[in-house]
Amino acid sequence: MLNISHNAVNKKVDLSGYKSGKDIFNKNYYKLFNKFLLVAAIIIVLILFLPWTQNISGQGIVTTLKPNQRPQTIQSQIPGRIEEWFVKEGDSVKVGDTILRISEIKSEYFDDKLVERTNNQIQSKTLSVGAYQAKVEALNRQVSALRNEQKLKLEQTKNKLMQARLKVQSDSIDFEAAKTNIKIAETQFNRIQTLQNEGLKAVKDVEEKRLKLQETQAKLLSQENKYLASKNEVINAQIELSRINQEYADKISKAQSDMFTAQSSQYDTEAQVTKLENDYTNYKVRNSLLYVTAPQSGYINKVLRGGVGITFKEGEELVNIMPEYDLAVETYIRPIDLPLMHINEKVRVQFDGWPAIVFSGWPNVSYGTYGAKIVAIENFISPNGKYRILLAPDETEQEWPKAIRVGSGAYTIALLEDVPIWFELWRQINSFPPNYYQPQKSDLTSLKDTR
Repeated sequence: MLNISHNAVNKKVDLSGYKSGKDIFNKNYYKLFNKFLLVAAIIIVLILFLPWTQNISGQGIVTTLKPNQRPQTIQSQIPGRIEEWFVKEGDSVKVGDTILRISEIKSEYFDDKLVERTNNQIQSKTLSVGAYQAKVEALNRQVSALRNEQKLKLEQTKNKLMQARLKVQSDSIDFEAAKTNIKIAETQFNRIQTLQNEGLKAVKDVEEKRLKLQETQAKLLSQENKYLASKNEVINAQIELSRINQEYADKISKAQSDMFTAQSSQYDTEAQVTKLENDYTNYKVRNSLLYVTAPQSGYINKVLRGGVGITFKEGEELVNIMPEYDLAVETYIRPIDLPLMHINEKVRVQFDGWPAIVFSGWPNVSYGTYGAKIVAIENFISPNGKYRILLAPDETEQEWPKAIRVGSGAYTIALLEDVPIWFELWRQINSFPPNYYQPQKSDLTSLKDTR
């Protein structure tokens, strides 16, 4: 082995004296690059201490601020046949403007004078109701008259009954007097006959007493007959009283039955009038539905059932209309970021197709973004696992572009606290949420005012 690997030639020979040695050993390798790295490191360290605005970004779409401003379709409440169009796609319409005219396809509505004839039926039925009312009033007066007549008849019969009872009482007294007289006559006859047998009285006197006795007996019989006849008159008066009650009860019941029948017919006719009035109103409204009008002002986007003579069912979509609207942005955030969102919170929005240079942490140096504020935060999670937030234009900043249309995409940046860049990098590396914070008192006051 030569063992010459540890012999350094540059220690024994001065290589710098040679031309190639001068080019190699005197050249400054990587000095400029090292300076560049040093300056870059210093700049990066300084940048790490620059302020950075924490934010929550999300994807959204342009929508409208109010539900009634969103695109909608116009339907017909009744089935029909298209007869005439009054608009075309792209036309501007106002509330109540006629869009198209349709005709009936159901046979029960073909009559052009259906409303007029229904009105005539209502008038006829109304007159019928009046006639029934008059009949009910007449029967009511008849019942009242029968009741008054019954009352008078009963009073008359009661008077007759009282007279009969008084006559019975009088005949009873006369009958008792006749009984007394016959007893006296029998006593006198027996006495005279006894005296005649003893020879003290003449036969003539006996005959006179016998005749008087017979007359008294005849008077007794006559008086008894009168007494029985008077009692019979009392019975007849009582029967007459009962007969009058029964007769007038039947007459009043019949009159009341007729009155109730008339009332039933009246109520039935009133129900028919009510039904006809309902039909009349429905027919009038249905006639007004033969002209489909714009429910609100806007623009005709698309005709969904074109042509003339086409039939359709009720509820089918005929025209698509875009109402006049106020723009808004609908975006979604993660549940972990929800506590950081507040009403009236400032948000930056970048619209699809609109030129923009965005520095999410430095909103002041971004270009092409527009100011917005939170107007609504959904309380229930959406099917995509995020919470929906609605943004409206911020009146204090630049107006949103007029060329933006509903349905286009948007990128949103919700601005939070200002922190150093190194802190934000450390947070992102560790997947920590942004700093939890509360709005200032002025923001809370404005929040209460909006509510």
